[in-house]
Amino acid sequence: MTKAVRPDGSGSNGSGSNGSAGPEGRSGRGPGRRPGPTETREAILAAARDLFAEKGYDGASLRAIARAAEVDPALVHHFFGNKEGVFTQAMRFPVDPSEVAAKILGAPRERLGEMMVRTFLEVWDDADRRAPILALLRSAMTNERAAVMMRQFVSTALFGKVHETHRIPMLRINAAAGQMVGVMLLRYVLEVEPIASATGEELVDLLAPTVQRYLG
Repeated sequence: MTKAVRPDGSGSNGSGSNGSAGPEGRSGRGPGRRPGPTETREAILAAARDLFAEKGYDGASLRAIARAAEVDPALVHHFFGNKEGVFTQAMRFPVDPSEVAAKILGAPRERLGEMMVRTFLEVWDDADRRAPILALLRSAMTNERAAVMMRQFVSTALFGKVHETHRIPMLRINAAAGQMVGVMLLRYVLEVEPIASATGEELVDLLAPTVQRYLG
């Protein structure tokens, strides 16, 4: 009788009564089976965390991450799109820098300051996103690798796009970002009054002109 060939390449007789229950039974492949999508994704994230910690954001390439995870670079693109996506997921970063940059850059040049203030407030007002940001900031204050990684990430992936689009000097962009981070720490960490209880619109009216002066 002609043997039927199963999708995994093994043979069985046509009736299926013999040879179908080998050492692995009917439950699937044994310990040597290929990892599934979830396992592969987690392997990539684990490799990325190690490389980001070791080399910083700029020093960890997608190819290096793929090599460390023992996967094809195309899989990294498939799961995460680009290096920013890998970083966001690997470091549990609660904000997609591409979305934030796109929102800020969607405003006309004369309203960049207002949009930056509104975007910062939107992110920090969300307790679920604020907590991990604070954790990362605290790590950066005590761990040099974390500080380098965060600095490179913010400069390259987020504010670097504002610099490239509007040709605003990085010194001015850093000053604007520092202004906002300082206010966020006063408002949400130290809870200094009256800034802690001020409304979002009050802060936009107060801060936007100053931030715009940096960016204008």
